[in-house]
Amino acid sequence: MRSQPETSDAELLVAADAESVPTPLGPDSLTWKYFGDWRGMLQGLWAGSMQNMHPGLGAGVEEHSHFFDERWERLFRSLYPIGGVVFDGDRAQETAEQVRGYHNHIKGVDKQGRRYHALDPDTFYWAHTTFFMGTILTAEHFMGGLTEAEKRQLFTEHIQWYRLYGMSMRPVPDTWEEFQEYWDHMCRNVLEDNKATRDVLNLSTLGPPPSMAWLPAPVWSVLRYPITHGFVWLTVGMYDQAVRDLLGLKWTTTDERLHRLVGKAINAVFHLVPQRRRLHPRARAGWDRVTGRSRPDAPLVHTPARNLPPVHRRNDPKHYRGL
Repeated sequence: MRSQPETSDAELLVAADAESVPTPLGPDSLTWKYFGDWRGMLQGLWAGSMQNMHPGLGAGVEEHSHFFDERWERLFRSLYPIGGVVFDGDRAQETAEQVRGYHNHIKGVDKQGRRYHALDPDTFYWAHTTFFMGTILTAEHFMGGLTEAEKRQLFTEHIQWYRLYGMSMRPVPDTWEEFQEYWDHMCRNVLEDNKATRDVLNLSTLGPPPSMAWLPAPVWSVLRYPITHGFVWLTVGMYDQAVRDLLGLKWTTTDERLHRLVGKAINAVFHLVPQRRRLHPRARAGWDRVTGRSRPDAPLVHTPARNLPPVHRRNDPKHYRGL
């Protein structure tokens, strides 16, 4: 694996790779096949916790984020711009630049005296790797699995996807083999057990999703325990063993077998769902444009008003607000 040099101040500035013009992914890609599926929500807790275990990301969340005040809303509205970087076609780079812009002012010094910046290339790339690996995990656990060739193709596509952000390509491994070394190194030697991670995994006060706000509180209090514990259990099953060890989480062979069976059951149920309905609205809109169901220049789909930040935070540049 290539060594990771210290980040210079200059690299905190946007640095597009001069050797290549970014090209958006299209419907012929495996990423389009797997990334926009609603089953991806099943690794949402995995992705959030894996991101927060990164020292720079965890510090940014602890000191700048209001995520824990509006967990569901933040999650659901984030799916739109993140998905748009994959599914927005010739507008994907513009979406990517908007996503990058949300991170301009997330910086500071953490409790151990380490400087951090959300646009540090190593930090920003780590967040992207969780989207890429989350795609692989979703396909592996809940969509029937992947061949080695498909994993390699998704790796190549994740580089094409990442170029759209206009960030330095310095942290990006050159090959699938190098990426696997990078991932193992991060899990074993870089990630930390921190407050931001534990807060993500603590769902004891989680309220109902915005679309179920009508649910009586006593009913939700009964449903919350099996739902939240089920999500945490699914998440633990997707961690690398090194991450389980870091967090002190147990995982038995019985857990592993049951996890596989649950994944197969989820895959079987989703095969009963119409193809379009398996897709997140931003992904569905991308497919509709390329298949002629809607105009190629149709307006981009944005999050419903119920997922927007509180009114007093809607002018904060780190929040996606839709249109």
